[in-house]
Amino acid sequence: MATVSRHEVEECARGDAALTRAFAVLGKRWSGVVLGVLRPGPAGFREISRAIGQVSDSVLSDRLSELTKMGLIARAVEAGPPVSVSYELTDGGRALMPALDEIARWAQEHLPEE
Repeated sequence: MATVSRHEVEECARGDAALTRAFAVLGKRWSGVVLGVLRPGPAGFREISRAIGQVSDSVLSDRLSELTKMGLIARAVEAGPPVSVSYELTDGGRALMPALDEIARWAQEHLPEE
């Protein structure tokens, strides 16, 4: 039986903690989809809502606030009239795209369609 070093245990615990933090954000319904919608570039609330289709305004507003607070998207307000608000991926959000692509690929290969 192979023994596991203290370093390996600590490394695993750090990885588990990081995954827990990541899925606390990404595990919320619509978070990953919102990020994907913003991949091509900035979009306003209504554009995001139409692109997703099934999300309520209150949930979308919550997700946009959470993703902004986490530093994955940025909110820009342009003085009007009318006042315009848009959202776009930050460097952190763009850095997440390859991981989301891999999760999507895995889901296509291994999860049944609903």
